Amino acid sequence: MLKPLGDRIVVKMLEKEETTKSGIILAGKSEEKSQVAEVIKVGDGTNSEGKKVEMAIKEGDKVAVCISGGKDSMLMAKLFQELKLHNKFPFEVEFLVMDPGYSPDNRHVIEENARKLGIPVHIFESDIFDAVYTIEKSPCYLCARMRRGYLYSYAKELGCNKIALGHHYDDVIETILMGMLYGAQVQTMMPKLHSTNFEGMELIRPLYLVREDDIKAWRDYNHL
Repeated sequence: MLKPLGDRIVVKMLEKEETTKSGIILAGKSEEKSQVAEVIKVGDGTNSEGKKVEMAIKEGDKVAVCISGGKDSMLMAKLFQELKLHNKFPFEVEFLVMDPGYSPDNRHVIEENARKLGIPVHIFESDIFDAVYTIEKSPCYLCARMRRGYLYSYAKELGCNKIALGHHYDDVIETILMGMLYGAQVQTMMPKLHSTNFEGMELIRPLYLVREDDIKAWRDYNHL
């Protein structure tokens, strides 16, 4: 079962399937244990030591939930829909899909998955794939940077002050290892960042403590 618990979300490994109010379906697993993760923190509060902590979402925020079409961002979108049902204060959400040059078939898959899951997406287009096609050195890095810029820009046009990306716990660990092995440095993705290029904008990663295996179980159950 997935339920809010204070400023946390509890994901319990079930022996049977269960559906939440917003339609999130969690697949069952053999273990009977609970996994507590501070997934999407809402409002300011205190931690277990009584120290004041600043949360990811505050009253009056407008969050652009960025959907690539993969399992991670689709689950994040559903979690935001669930969170809206239980929120303690008003905030707004926009679901963004940027088409960087997908083939018609790939775009159709994203649109169909969004329709199946009941996610009202805003789709906008860019020419990123064409721009990086001839780049030989680090095209993936350039593509990621350009995607981020387009998302920030479009989100700001919609009046959003935050963008949410679907990176999960395993992404964080892999980023640390990649930096150590290939860059001789210890660095990783942060759960929360203030943009230096877009004033007043902030990036959050709500799935920071969610394991990929749990996301895969949800994906497989929903036949995505």
